Amino acid sequence: MLKIFTVDAFTDKKFSGNPAAVCLLDQEIDEKLMLGIAAEMNLSETAFVKKLNDREGFSLRWFTPRSEVELCGHATLSAAHILWQEKIIPSEDEAVFFTVFKGKLTAKKTDEGIELNFPVNIPAAAEPFAEFESALGAIPVNLSITDNHYLAEINSVEELINIKPDFKALEKLDKYGTIITTASDNENYDFVSRFFAPGKGIPEDPVTGSAHCVLTPYWSKKLNKTSLRAFQASERGGYLNVRLNDDRVLITGNAVTVLAGQLFI
Repeated sequence: MLKIFTVDAFTDKKFSGNPAAVCLLDQEIDEKLMLGIAAEMNLSETAFVKKLNDREGFSLRWFTPRSEVELCGHATLSAAHILWQEKIIPSEDEAVFFTVFKGKLTAKKTDEGIELNFPVNIPAAAEPFAEFESALGAIPVNLSITDNHYLAEINSVEELINIKPDFKALEKLDKYGTIITTASDNENYDFVSRFFAPGKGIPEDPVTGSAHCVLTPYWSKKLNKTSLRAFQASERGGYLNVRLNDDRVLITGNAVTVLAGQLFI
């Protein structure tokens, strides 16, 4: 039996933000079983956390119902939340994770919430192209790219909220993730975004920490600010504070546990 939890991340209220499953391992399990568990949980991400024997910290991997991913913010935040909740580490200690693709990641408690320390992912300007505009159903003001993402700046919050992508067409593009964003029309936030990843089995993600590794340097440069407030305008919605710190992005949010149980394998 394995302990498993569902946590709503980037929110302080149950049934909002982005839900992630957190599975605590006492021994290694194979990738096929991880993928099966993730498919059974049927959430955008399931995090697998195991205490390391040879050094301080925990191994951490993330799976969608379809595949493993390189980086996930909300499931990392959820994993740290569970480690403190279950008293696996003291609440004053930093949670230290070692990942397959992104190396060492950390999380710590602050007065504002849980602060994740993630690598920056600076987007490069790109030329818009017809296939992307057709799949998105909108013509962006600017288009940028990273290794795995398209970043499209949209004219207004109203347009961003009303966009209805062709997910099958998005899935055929070279990059698996599409971020759309615009400057906020609300004084409480600096920018607004949405995130689509149908190629990973996630048509629209509720709140995406990894996307803010791309959004933070983009808006920091445009607004000439290193600390920003962000809102992800999905159906569930979520709030993040982000800060650019050299080659790192500090992402802060809250988390609430909504389910705890045992997984029979």
